[in-house]
Amino acid sequence: MLFHTSDFYEEYKSSCFIELQFCRMPKSSDIKEIVSVDNIENRLDDSLYITDENLFYREYSRIFDCGIYNNLNTGVVDIYGINYYPPSEMDTIINRITENNPEDYSALIKWLEKARNFNGFYILGI
Repeated sequence: MLFHTSDFYEEYKSSCFIELQFCRMPKSSDIKEIVSVDNIENRLDDSLYITDENLFYREYSRIFDCGIYNNLNTGVVDIYGINYYPPSEMDTIINRITENNPEDYSALIKWLEKARNFNGFYILGI
């Protein structure tokens, strides 16, 4: 299993993981605010956690190639930094996942469907 819930985090108790987190900032927020380290909390109850960054990168890097970094550049998922995915990218990402069927994709699809209720989501690196 690639994706884990907060129950797993409580057991794991390490800081060596990737966290997928809903963006709770208002949709009217400036992109600089959205990707600011100061505005991101870690270890939220509804996040997904990944401990195998190599498997995640191998399976998902080509899917998550549209993230906005903390420096406002865009590119492939940075497993060591902040990656923000706005609501406008949700359909593209879900379609790519469905077409490619990467490891544990059904759990991720369910979580991404919930992300539609937020201002996109983050992939927060190790």
